[in-house]
Parts: sequence; C-alpha cells; structure tokens
Amino acid sequence: MTTTYAALLRGINVGGHRKVPMAELRSLLADLGHRDVRTYLQSGNAVFTTDDEAPAEEERTVAVENALEKRFGFRVDCLVRSARYLAAVAEACPFPAAELEGKQLHVTYFDQPVGPERFTAIDAAAFLPEEFRLGDRALYLYAPEGLGRSKLAEALSRPAMLKGVVATTRNWNTVVKLVEMTRS
Repeated sequence: MTTTYAALLRGINVGGHRKVPMAELRSLLADLGHRDVRTYLQSGNAVFTTDDEAPAEEERTVAVENALEKRFGFRVDCLVRSARYLAAVAEACPFPAAELEGKQLHVTYFDQPVGPERFTAIDAAAFLPEEFRLGDRALYLYAPEGLGRSKLAEALSRPAMLKGVVATTRNWNTVVKLVEMTRS
C-alpha cells in the first residue's frame, strides 16, 4: 500500500541561516527510500510517498532529522505527518478559512498532543480580534494583521508555553497546498 506523507521542517532558510536547499532535501528524502519527492517553498515543506506502512510518523521523523543533521551538520526539528492527518487538520479548522486571506490564518503543528492547560496564563479577550483554538496536535491562529504583527502569536510562542514541544507553523495557503500535494 502506498502512503503519502509531508515532512515539515522547522526554522530553516531564515535570514540566510540554517540553509537547506530544497534540491538537497529532495535528494535526502529519496536516499531514505521515499518516492515522488516534491518540495514547496523554501521554508521546509516536502511531500513524498512510500510503500512500507511501518515505521510510524514518529520514527520517520527521527530518520529525517538524523539524515538532515548528518548531511548539513546541524539539527533540524521536523514533523512527518500523513496525508490523512493533514487533510483532517484542514477540515477541522474552526475559523471560516474560505472567507479569510491565507496570511490571516495559521496552523501550528505539534509533535505531541497539547492541552489547554498550557495556555491558561493567556487572557484571550485581551488579544481580540485575534483568536486561537486547539486541534489534534495542532493550534489554529486567526491573526487579522498577519503573523508578523500578531501579539497573540508572540504570547503563544513564549518558551514556557511550549516547553518540551516541537512546533512548526504554516500559513493557511501552505496548509491547503500541502493537502493538495499529498492528494495528487
């Protein structure tokens, strides 16, 4: 059975640091035995297929992280997620995605379930009209002025909020594109 996955790399190719060329990322994933490897943007989004059902997402994540560190000489946090998971996260969006610009809506993917108790220190009303909701190993953020101007995003990303959690964020345009890529 063929399964399609996406690898979401965190914190690469930002400001000329931690460079991971997409051609090399495609090559690395192919060297790990994956097929139909495609990348999207320079921010570390890759889609690939595989015929083997094992290992699980977590084991695939570790394999990709280890290969990245070996090839580039620095650690890159990564999340490998199935096409089914990505589609479910997109479909479960609690905000009216079709009515918003892609820069206004973001999804932060987590490596583990994250409960509301982590965010009790945040006074959500103080950040309106910005809002966030939790999903399945994901956080949805509505930021009408975009992520770069979001005070709520700043509060949510404080180290104490997500201690011990690997998280990487994508805007809605990228979320939708990755779902499309994993379906084709």
